[in-house]
Amino acid sequence: MISLNDISKVFGGRTLFEKISASFNPGNRYGLTGPNGAGKSTLLKIVMGQEAPTTGFVSLPKRVGFLKQDIEAFKDYLVRDVVVMGNEALWAVMEERDKLYEQEMTDAVGMRLGEIEEVIADEDGYSADADAEILLSGMGIEEEFFEVKMSEIATDLQFRVLLCQALFGKPEALLLDEPTNHLDLTSIGWLEKFLLDYTGTLVVVSHDRHFLNAVTTHIADIDYDTLIIYPGNYDEMIVAKTSSRQSEEAENKSKEKKIAQLKEFVSKFGSGTRASQVQSRIKEINRLQPQEMKKTNIQRPFIRFKLPEKDAGKIAITTEDLEKSFEDNHVIKGFSKEILKGQKIGVIGNNGMGKTTLLKLLAKEFEPSSGTVSYGHNAVVGYFAQNHQEIVDKTRKINNFDWLKEKKAKAYDQEIRGVLGKMLFSGDDAFKEISKLSGGETARLILASLMLNEYNTLILDEPNNHLDLEAVSALGVGLSEFKGTAIVASHDRDLIDNFAEQIISIEDDGIHYFDGTLEQYLEKKAK
Repeated sequence: MISLNDISKVFGGRTLFEKISASFNPGNRYGLTGPNGAGKSTLLKIVMGQEAPTTGFVSLPKRVGFLKQDIEAFKDYLVRDVVVMGNEALWAVMEERDKLYEQEMTDAVGMRLGEIEEVIADEDGYSADADAEILLSGMGIEEEFFEVKMSEIATDLQFRVLLCQALFGKPEALLLDEPTNHLDLTSIGWLEKFLLDYTGTLVVVSHDRHFLNAVTTHIADIDYDTLIIYPGNYDEMIVAKTSSRQSEEAENKSKEKKIAQLKEFVSKFGSGTRASQVQSRIKEINRLQPQEMKKTNIQRPFIRFKLPEKDAGKIAITTEDLEKSFEDNHVIKGFSKEILKGQKIGVIGNNGMGKTTLLKLLAKEFEPSSGTVSYGHNAVVGYFAQNHQEIVDKTRKINNFDWLKEKKAKAYDQEIRGVLGKMLFSGDDAFKEISKLSGGETARLILASLMLNEYNTLILDEPNNHLDLEAVSALGVGLSEFKGTAIVASHDRDLIDNFAEQIISIEDDGIHYFDGTLEQYLEKKAK
């Protein structure tokens, strides 16, 4: 069990949460939710002892698995060893054993080695390598990487290794902050199954709605400066939370109506002979005073994409024998396709298969090695890069408003302020320096530029990265209502399900096109 006792956290005068007391019980899987900036990651760090609370204390079980983010700290260790480090007690005695074997063998050393072997046996150390390899394989890491240094494998694979580390050694509790980042659909599916079989206490932060609905039994929601635990998955929490808020609002309105009637009586008979009745009603007025409702932290952007005045032709993009290679690595091979006006296409595939390369070719950000990409009549293409730095250069001294002004010089100031407001940059935030933007804010700024300009074809590469659940949901609505062509690569199944009517899947044997939704495609593939 994990217990929080009167936990508060204040940053520079701003209260993230106040006097939280809650228990997370074994066998339950909790999704920790709340908008960006609500304090989800901070609360996890407090639980792990990496950050001090302003008030209160935390009680933890003996062994806790925690998803670390500092890949640099493990760069010189072998991949398999990094996973085994997830069991700190086992790793410590294994290191001690190796050092003792380098010393002269004495009675004391021999006795200590005997003690160490007992600890290793108790910690299942003799199957540690095999257990680590099972986790690595489940995360889609090839066997050839098991005995190489972390620094020698791709960054996204390094994060997967750290996820394996958190899962290793049968922890009594698991704390996972955005575990689906850097995972493809196959690895996410494997992780979902692993967590469904997990019998300890799970607390997970994720912006992937489908993942939360699949694995959680409870939602711990940070809002109104506190934490409320709801039974059920994320969608069930939304229903319960909305219903509770509506009931509270209705109760307050009923009280206000009753108070108005009582005040009318007091005003009418206050100076008359019905003094006792007046005093009774004054007491009732005081008793009925509605409680002040705390303001929610949740904000949802409003995302809608406008079309140009000139109507586009029937075909948006045509590719003919499209190929792209990087030295000996042939990423895209012989892709020929007509993408029609108004089609909504989700692009899926495991990491490293070429989703980003394909989208860059379609957006004409890459030159093909051979073949052609051509745009249809009046096609106007807007592009969202997975690497935000390709679009927003944070080394520049420029603010949000001026950056958008550069993107559409003829736009009226009011138009720019309107788009910024819809993307939650209100007040002074409209003039916030781009160098100070968080990942989520940068993503919203890029989406604001796509809204400000008029495109009939959108090519978006992992636009949901760094967005909170409310923003991802709003993006799904914006794409589903967009009347133009949308081509979107994402590992977020809920986002793809919201808008995509066709699927492009990049697989080992080539690029496949499917006319139907993601769920229909996955059902067909499973059969």
